[in-house]
Amino acid sequence: MDYVSRFTMLLVLLAPLSSFCASNKISSSLFHCLTTYSTTQLPNIFYTPNNPSFTPLLNSTAINRRRFLPDAAKPKAIFTPLNEIHVQNVVICAKKIGIHLRFRSGGHDYEGVSYTSAMDLPFVVIDLSKLSGISVDIADGSAWVEAGATIGELYYRIAEKSKTHGVSAGICTSLGVGGHITGGAYGSMMRKYGIGVDNALDAKIVDANGRILDRKAMGEDAFWAIRGGGGGSFGVIVSWKLKLVAVPETVTVFTVGRTLEQGANKILYKWQQIGDKLDEDLFLRVLIQPTNVSNTTQRTITTSYNALFLGKANKLQDIMKQSFPELGLEKKDCIEMSWLESVLYMDFYPRTVPTAILLAGKATFVTYFKAKSDFVKHPIPETGLEGIWQHLLKEEGPFMVFTPYGGIMNRIPESSTPFPHRNGTLFMIQYLTVWPNPLKKDLMEKHIDWIRKLYSYMAQYVSMNPRQAYLNYRDLDLGMNDKNGDDHTSFVKASTWGTKYFKENFNRLVKIKSEFDPDNFFKHEQSIPVSM
Repeated sequence: MDYVSRFTMLLVLLAPLSSFCASNKISSSLFHCLTTYSTTQLPNIFYTPNNPSFTPLLNSTAINRRRFLPDAAKPKAIFTPLNEIHVQNVVICAKKIGIHLRFRSGGHDYEGVSYTSAMDLPFVVIDLSKLSGISVDIADGSAWVEAGATIGELYYRIAEKSKTHGVSAGICTSLGVGGHITGGAYGSMMRKYGIGVDNALDAKIVDANGRILDRKAMGEDAFWAIRGGGGGSFGVIVSWKLKLVAVPETVTVFTVGRTLEQGANKILYKWQQIGDKLDEDLFLRVLIQPTNVSNTTQRTITTSYNALFLGKANKLQDIMKQSFPELGLEKKDCIEMSWLESVLYMDFYPRTVPTAILLAGKATFVTYFKAKSDFVKHPIPETGLEGIWQHLLKEEGPFMVFTPYGGIMNRIPESSTPFPHRNGTLFMIQYLTVWPNPLKKDLMEKHIDWIRKLYSYMAQYVSMNPRQAYLNYRDLDLGMNDKNGDDHTSFVKASTWGTKYFKENFNRLVKIKSEFDPDNFFKHEQSIPVSM
């Protein structure tokens, strides 16, 4: 097809855009560049605010609606590529005409930096949700998965091929693989096999020059950086090659709740001492939230012990009786099932839901929230736990999760990937506060103020110098790059958040960023800066 006829076809396919292009220089410039660089016909994959599909698409995978308040910055256009060539073209065009890019895979971005912006930069979103192919090779022990596929889809496709294989990655099944792996990707098999970045074998990335690079082409430094160094700093991840791990045909799960009236304080204090030392086949986390005392309006705290054991119930009971008898696990608490069924269980799906629901790729919740994280090196004393309960009982919708470390995580060096939270970590804490009405700004500020006060209280009990944080629970309270998008954000300024996420690995990330993307084309509020 010659250039004139191809351009005419593109105008027909993207007709809803044409009237808006005249009044929007950014989207118009990008549109015309894409039509020039494309060697094939483009389907309807370019959306601007005048398109009725624009807002539903923008909202489609964003789980934190707090980032969609009326005064939040919106993209000038959304591009939904169908293949890596489309991604390559939009990167080339964006750099050529000076348009800032944000890109998202699953939308589990706690601060929304993949689809909105606190920087004074007009931007375009590359939404990778249609880039969702999965290829499982049992003989090779690996799977190639495109960035827009969800973790749940990946788990399902692996189980189609084998009942005894899985991937060590996230618990929340609607996580987009692309961004999830770049931040670390912990899950219920981390104590046995490590986290997602520990099992990444290869990747394809589009760099700032529009080149599509695999591990060999990008080099070992860049491959090291993208495995835990965060999305949006080095390029657009279009696919990952992940190692498959062995799972038994039968696994066991349980959830056992204990309230303050049932001795929750002492039980949790004991869990802190043994949670990281349990059998590596056992992942036993604690979910904590206020609940009502039965048949009263009085509130209490419920600690729910939620577990996956890579084995059968009888062996699990023996382990628990020996290591954690204080919980009082009974045979009736244990449920045997397939590993794929356990994926749904750990993500709080009802037992009646078929595993095929994983192919829907939809989040189980969409709400308004603020989150923070911590890493704990020493058990929090019982008096410290009592202080936590006092804070939780003052809040309407708080939630905490204690995630155990130990196992293989103690044996992987901190410098093996940018994700540094390894040996010496007993458990990670996630703090959440959730509220229903986004239009009441004073209500939002009330909840955010509450979580900041709890975070301040916890400083005495968690890691120090630096106080560590988990990148995939991104928190802009920790610090930001220059708001106006200045390419000269100082290393010292960025270190305020960089060392919390990466510890000493931050220095190496800055060095690699400066070599791989020296013009700092890929940037956002907490992207890795270039050295000056």
